[in-house]
Amino acid sequence: MMIGNTVQEQLDNFMQGLKRRNQGQTEFHQAVYEVAATIIPYIYDKPIYQEAAILERLTEPDRIISFRVCWEDDQGNVRTNRGYRVQHCNAIGPYKGGIRFHHDLSLSVLKFLAFEQTLKNSLTGLPMGGAKGGADFNPKGKSDREVMRFCQAFMTELSRHIGPFTDVPAGDIGVGAREISYMFGQFKRIANEFTGVMTGKGLAFGGSLIRTEATGYGAVYMMEDMLKHHGHTLEGKTAVVSGSGNVAEYTVEKVTQLGGKVVTMSDSGGFIYDPDGINEEKLAFIKELKQVKRGRISEYAKEFEVEFHAKQGPWAVPCDLAFPCATQNELNGQDAETLIKNGCLAVSEGANMPTEQEGVKAFQKAKILFAPSKAANAGGVAVSGLEMTQNSMRLSWSREELDQRLRQIMMDIHSQCVEYGTENGEINYLKGANIGGFIKVADAILAYGII
Repeated sequence: MMIGNTVQEQLDNFMQGLKRRNQGQTEFHQAVYEVAATIIPYIYDKPIYQEAAILERLTEPDRIISFRVCWEDDQGNVRTNRGYRVQHCNAIGPYKGGIRFHHDLSLSVLKFLAFEQTLKNSLTGLPMGGAKGGADFNPKGKSDREVMRFCQAFMTELSRHIGPFTDVPAGDIGVGAREISYMFGQFKRIANEFTGVMTGKGLAFGGSLIRTEATGYGAVYMMEDMLKHHGHTLEGKTAVVSGSGNVAEYTVEKVTQLGGKVVTMSDSGGFIYDPDGINEEKLAFIKELKQVKRGRISEYAKEFEVEFHAKQGPWAVPCDLAFPCATQNELNGQDAETLIKNGCLAVSEGANMPTEQEGVKAFQKAKILFAPSKAANAGGVAVSGLEMTQNSMRLSWSREELDQRLRQIMMDIHSQCVEYGTENGEINYLKGANIGGFIKVADAILAYGII
């Protein structure tokens, strides 16, 4: 039970305790604070949640697994990496969340992602718990055979801890169709069974249509619903998008299909600015560049003779809509102020927690429509959940049916944000998403008793 006479005292005491238990885990602190700042006021007069210490229990993962991954490179050298799986909460379903391969992956990042995943999965309405995992392995510059050997070594250990009714991983940064295929093949070899233990699989072996597109499409559907609720449309709007991976690419695709114009994309080297808009033909070039050639976004600037701004994000470009789709904490308070000054109406987060706390505060103060990642980018895990359903039923739904199901899930998430986030005639989407995701998980935890 939280101690303190006022909401602010309870929040301060809660965060002090969290930081003592999780020293140095900055990203995790940030994610929990963002949630606690809205949940503690909500449960302040609800003793059933306080007496059962639901928020404290929800910010401590069920378990954290770390393990050594040894593999051999093409020169015959033995290499060693560290792998992780944070199984955060399975109160409403099997653990579900991606695997990330990145050279500077930290436990703090994985814990924040797993925590966010728990609430995000709850918002979808599907029976999925929250988890996240990965390794400090960088697939960039590695040969296909090196990636294969690493993925097989990684799965050899991870296979002990996952299963279709236990934990169902997916892809994330650094883990695409190639990596998922290698890991799923290794699990199948070890377990001697063909089950839906991973999502994001190839269509030939249990994958789902529109899974690749789903996160980007979902972020745009969320934006469309926010605008519609406030008397606007996407038609004719100018958007800036960061990133150039799957999320960014399919955000651009859907914005364009709905009548908007996207003028930027980026990678770690900088961003391109195309005032004429990134149309279908230009987007096809980017998909080839990034998915096949694994090149840099600066090559787009040379191909289409547009501006390239090295080592910068696209937030100074005037726009109506912003979609941060690259990585966590890519948009800071100053960037937010610049977007506001340039007339931005709404922000939909395609990446996980891409906006720093000062940026979120700036958007809310300026009454910018702001859809947080746990709501806006839930489309990816929603279709992953639908892939789990298809695997269990031994069938495949059509692209049209899956897109309709995704569209309905995003509408339902928007409705939850409106229901729980409306205050003084305005909608705080962050508050609505946090409370909407919390209630379902909290009620399940209460029902189980003290376990």
